[in-house]
Amino acid sequence: MPTELELSHELAYYTLAHGDPAFIHQHAVDAFAAQNAEPTGKPIGVIFGLIGLYLHLERGFTGRQVQLAHMRLGTSHRNWTMPRLPNSRGTVRVSDVLAAEPGPERDAMIDKWCASVWDAYRDVRGEIAEIVRRELGVDWIV
Repeated sequence: MPTELELSHELAYYTLAHGDPAFIHQHAVDAFAAQNAEPTGKPIGVIFGLIGLYLHLERGFTGRQVQLAHMRLGTSHRNWTMPRLPNSRGTVRVSDVLAAEPGPERDAMIDKWCASVWDAYRDVRGEIAEIVRRELGVDWIV
């Protein structure tokens, strides 16, 4: 049975070859990072993943816009702190995404996956929104 990481690589082949300028690959990367975070891992990966989910699901950013936000955040050289990790990080897994038919069905499943993971982190929503406000500014537009 393939690991979550191996399945995420398989999904990456799909998302990177997608050709959509919205760049859904970024959403899959962010969902995977937040869902598979470890307490001993690097906080930046989890924080950036959660910021990406927040920007996508609550602010309507495309994957390309989220990628640009990550690039801007990456210039701050902050020491990020690990957010509180929920025990359960969503009911939708990368295997569920891959089980969907490639095309619109799979693309929609990526959004369901993102929403499932973001909902699991609802207790840190305010913290993530504040990081976005502080680091990107309330009027920041991609």
